[in-house]
Amino acid sequence: MPLRVPELAPSLGRVLVPRRLADPWVPLDDIREELATRVLELGGEARAAAVREERERVLEAVSRRAWLGAWERAVRRAAERVARALDGEIERAGKQVRMARRRWRRRLLTGPEKRAIAARLATGGEQFVAALDALEHAAARAREASVLDKAIHAEWQEALRTVARRLEAAWLALEDVVAEERRRWTPEIDAVAAWRPSLWPLLAAWIPLTLLLLWLGLVLGGYLAAPAWLARRLGF
Repeated sequence: MPLRVPELAPSLGRVLVPRRLADPWVPLDDIREELATRVLELGGEARAAAVREERERVLEAVSRRAWLGAWERAVRRAAERVARALDGEIERAGKQVRMARRRWRRRLLTGPEKRAIAARLATGGEQFVAALDALEHAAARAREASVLDKAIHAEWQEALRTVARRLEAAWLALEDVVAEERRRWTPEIDAVAAWRPSLWPLLAAWIPLTLLLLWLGLVLGGYLAAPAWLARRLGF
């Protein structure tokens, strides 16, 4: 029995058509669109293979590996963009308060911090990964199903639609985490913006100079006796 690949677009929901009151503070629509496009491409590849009755190719096109690869690429790109945006805000805040370059550069995100952001963005995909596990199980059954096993084919089709719905939920959770990352790093950015240079170097330089000028003024005004070496120079 040839496998029939269901239409995935309706199940993708807001991965295809976002509905939000405000755009994310980091632009993500191109990443979302790339993810949706890749999923639709996988569905198209599977349907083309189904027309040729290439069951193994159908299952491979919409396999757990293919779905997970598309999701992980989206998470990786989103994490890189969030990290760059945070670094950019730290840099702008540092330059606005004239912080030394070496000082604000020390506050930029480290490798472990960037990996932690990627891990947090991926946490919303737990149910998506669970749906992929169920899809893999259904695909194994569909691989050996006969024309009489219509329930197995229907199970596989429903597993595909479920994966698409879970992908939508995972993406929405990712957007929520992106918003949370902005709040998480706000104290760090605010601390850079509130930085002011220390006055001690200025005081250490100007106080002795001020005292010296004051003393010299008193000497020149005749209020203080000039030392011999200065008297000789000034002709006193």
